[in-house]
Amino acid sequence: MAEISYKRHRFPAAVIRQAVWLYFRFTLSLRDVEEMLSHRGIEVSYETVRMWTIKFGPLIAANLRRRRSHPTGRWHLDEMVCKIGSRRMWLWRAVDDEGEVLDILVQKRRNKH
Repeated sequence: MAEISYKRHRFPAAVIRQAVWLYFRFTLSLRDVEEMLSHRGIEVSYETVRMWTIKFGPLIAANLRRRRSHPTGRWHLDEMVCKIGSRRMWLWRAVDDEGEVLDILVQKRRNKH
């Protein structure tokens, strides 16, 4: 697993990880994350949170993907119709027995065979 270096940053690694986690885990804006951190007594600008998400977000996501367990051999296929841009599309998802999405496919027409 790649070690993430937080050197030359004003804030401790725990604060940076928390801010990046809040932004990506929940549908929060950068200003919402800034406000949540300020309620905890951490004064940081939304621009700083934006720079952290750009710099550390992909690295943290890659580490999480590597740490995730391998999918099991049991899976099922979900099928549904959805509208994308006012057009009917068919959506298929391969989901393993733990609920992890393995693959997604969107097509214009349904292949009945």
